Amino acid sequence: MAQREPLYRTGMALVRVLLTVLRVRKTVVGTPNLPDEGGAVLAMTHFGYLEFALVAGVVWAERRRPIRFLATKSAFDKPIAGWALRATGQIPVDLRGGADAYTHAIDALRNGQLIGVFPEAGVDASFTVRSLKTGAVRLAREAGVPLVPIAVWGGQRLLTKNHRIRFFERFGIPVTFMIGAPVSTDGEVHEATSRLKDELQRLLGYAQATYPDAGNAQWWQPRHAGGTAPTPDEAVEIDRAIVARREARREARRVRRSGQRG
Repeated sequence: MAQREPLYRTGMALVRVLLTVLRVRKTVVGTPNLPDEGGAVLAMTHFGYLEFALVAGVVWAERRRPIRFLATKSAFDKPIAGWALRATGQIPVDLRGGADAYTHAIDALRNGQLIGVFPEAGVDASFTVRSLKTGAVRLAREAGVPLVPIAVWGGQRLLTKNHRIRFFERFGIPVTFMIGAPVSTDGEVHEATSRLKDELQRLLGYAQATYPDAGNAQWWQPRHAGGTAPTPDEAVEIDRAIVARREARREARRVRRSGQRG
């Protein structure tokens, strides 16, 4: 059911233009699993930084329905990005305590809106489905709405973590969207979350098996599938090293400022 969202429509038009310019080759499987109306939680894989726009574009093209993504509060604090996020109805999440965001999301679901969630809670440089947070299951269960799994493969080749992609490498990239049937949220929350992970992994496996570009020895392919991406354990160590360097730089700046004041 189409909704009047002038700013959201403008954003989707810009996404469509960008994908056209980059000649992104989309393959979408499972569109009947997208609800025509009513609330739903869309639980997505997270291998790159553009999945939110890619999935939003697909859902808008197929159903003319906006998605309310949960975004960090710091993004809302930025002048331009914050205005755009607020104008398009996105939901801020305070990482020190997400109770307000959770309540807002529940209200939106009960009012018949779509909520977009990345249950892995961050991009994993290994390009594998890592352990999921339970928030997606909890939202769907409390609001009484479907939990729809969506695996996206290929989007990491446009923009991702810890890899600098040259501009010309972004042209003509295939991106596969696998939209699964709703996952049951019955039973214990961790068991339901495990079912969600298994389904995302199954959808991802199909997307990888049918992907038109061979990934042998490619940086965007997981190690277990013949690529050169770091293993899950290596990815964790890389993230720890990056955080440690970031904290060291912050401490160095703090010491310099303290010295200047002294």
